[in-house]
Amino acid sequence: MSHITLIRHGQANTSARDETSYDRLSDLGHQQAAWLGDHLRSSGNHHPRVYCGTLTRHIETAASMGYTDAVQDARLNEMEYFTLAEAMRDQHGLPIPQEREGFVEHLPKVFTAWAADEISEPYESWSHFETRTRQALEEIAAGEGPALVVTSGGLISMALRQAMGLDTTGMARLALAIMNTSMHRLFPIGGHWSPVLFNAVPHLEAPDRHFAQTHL
Repeated sequence: MSHITLIRHGQANTSARDETSYDRLSDLGHQQAAWLGDHLRSSGNHHPRVYCGTLTRHIETAASMGYTDAVQDARLNEMEYFTLAEAMRDQHGLPIPQEREGFVEHLPKVFTAWAADEISEPYESWSHFETRTRQALEEIAAGEGPALVVTSGGLISMALRQAMGLDTTGMARLALAIMNTSMHRLFPIGGHWSPVLFNAVPHLEAPDRHFAQTHL
């Protein structure tokens, strides 16, 4: 098993309230990704394999990092949170928040209902999201050498849930904490994944870059 470094995409369109509108990087998102790429190169990090989802924000993040030839895999795509939020509103009367503070309470409720199959189809099931996350990362881990995987916060939190045996509330807390272009490393120990790095943003630690430590 090769170790995997998961990277959340750069800041996307924060004013969006649907999947399509959200799926593009802001100017700051491109800058965050460029700084991360510079950091990886200057620090001598060696990743012979780079993967990303097929969403625009994933591809743009990889490209701004300097990886225009990243292998694209749709299994690394984010769950459709806006779609799930609309379903929770329509089926269970849960309002969609308009600010980050509201999402702190909203996201755990959505995850809990989704995991319990209380959100009617045709939305992707929780089980399918779990399975594709596991399968994609297992296949990447079977390759030679360390790999970078550019994806989204929901998939990263699912991967960490699987590695750590977290419940849905714990997974939601992780998802809320994950910053744009943060790094999260899974290392094989005893035949199982162990998190050895979480939410690292060394490329944004300089005082003049603190403004770029974003969650949305």
